[in-house]
Amino acid sequence: MRTLIRTLVVDDYAPWRQFLRCKLRMHDEFEVVAECGDGPEAIQKAKEFQPDLILLDIGLPTLNGIEAVRHIREVSPESTILFVSQNRYPEIVEEALTMGADGYVLKSDAATDLLPAIKAALEGKRFISVSLASHFGVAPQFLQKRA
Repeated sequence: MRTLIRTLVVDDYAPWRQFLRCKLRMHDEFEVVAECGDGPEAIQKAKEFQPDLILLDIGLPTLNGIEAVRHIREVSPESTILFVSQNRYPEIVEEALTMGADGYVLKSDAATDLLPAIKAALEGKRFISVSLASHFGVAPQFLQKRA
């Protein structure tokens, strides 16, 4: 019997959460255990569900995704965290990864990059959207195994 990848989806835009749910439902190894739309609720849901995977936006109300990651790492340290954001500033991407994210996917690239990013992150590798890496010259260390 295959173990499901228990997933928490966090984004303040409900249609985007629906897109992510639909994308994951196309693959029978995922189970969306919860979803929410702001940072404090993301921390609470992470603590409650201890998900295997958290898909997290940066631009959240009340507490942004980067700040939320700091707290999520404390309450659910084993969760793999993948940012899915429209923010493409290299400083933000680097800060997100430094704060404990396992990868970073641009929303505009999610149709092609989301599943490879999830696979890489769950294997202990960092992933960054290909268009971000080439546009900003992000170093390949983001694609190597996490320490």
